[in-house]
Amino acid sequence: MSARNRGTELDLSWISKIQVNQPAVLRRAEQIQARRTVKKEWQAAWLLKAVTFIDLTTLSGDDTSSNIQRLCYKAKYPVREDLLKTLNMHDKGLTTAAVCVYPARVCDAVRALKAAGCTIPVASVATGFPAGQTHLKTRLEEIRLAVEDGATEIDVVINRTLVLTGQWEALYDEIRQFRKACGEAHLKTILATGELGSLTNVYKASMIAMMAGSDFIKTSTGKETVNATFPVAIVMLRAIRDFFWKTGNKVGFKPAGGIRSAKDSLAWLSLVKEELGDEWLTPDLFRIGASTLLSDIERQIYHHVTGRYAAYHDLPMS
Repeated sequence: MSARNRGTELDLSWISKIQVNQPAVLRRAEQIQARRTVKKEWQAAWLLKAVTFIDLTTLSGDDTSSNIQRLCYKAKYPVREDLLKTLNMHDKGLTTAAVCVYPARVCDAVRALKAAGCTIPVASVATGFPAGQTHLKTRLEEIRLAVEDGATEIDVVINRTLVLTGQWEALYDEIRQFRKACGEAHLKTILATGELGSLTNVYKASMIAMMAGSDFIKTSTGKETVNATFPVAIVMLRAIRDFFWKTGNKVGFKPAGGIRSAKDSLAWLSLVKEELGDEWLTPDLFRIGASTLLSDIERQIYHHVTGRYAAYHDLPMS
């Protein structure tokens, strides 16, 4: 991944001035949804690009070592090889960006990827995912254990209470401690935006997370009632841009939760390209957290290559 975000001193004067213009954000979000997606001849190329941004995720109570193994195999071989051959992409080493699992499953993922002979990063959720309501000591230990087991990216979840009650210093301090516990592992901070109450809070939480040294900010756990939405994304992307202008530090963006269709993934790529530019369209700075999205992308690529939609047995699931 790219250079780490070093973080900055906490600057509450910056936070206190923020007021998000909600009608303007909603208008911009409508524009994105109304727009036609990429033209046909470019669609397959953009869909294959989208694959390289996916954090292929399983966060289920019934995860076992065998379904982690299948997930890792799918991460290494995300699209059927005959389809890639037709598109002349079979020798490009196409994989997903990472696999994302619970802390207890990190060892399984590391083992499976090693056996498959690939170096895809293992990301682990941590810090009392998804609610973030466990003791700080427990949350920090969870990070350390996941890193010890081989996770190179940690998706932490913030304690929403601190945002809702305006305890910005406490939030900054917690995330600084998460960053320290990560060691060399990259810190991706989940804001759980559906539970933050307002777009202004989303901007403030984004900024605090970046000041505290987050390498990525992420919309959602995927377990909230409202997950990744365009209005929230616009606010987060503009916070990333403001932070970059002010500090020179590039922070990554990860929408997650409810991104299921190939068409959705193209809209997210377009949004990042328009708001932050092409330099953010790299797995170092953009990820999509998803569990079922890859299946639909592969289905669309199958249709692009063959002219027909795949039967259920044509594309085995991960």
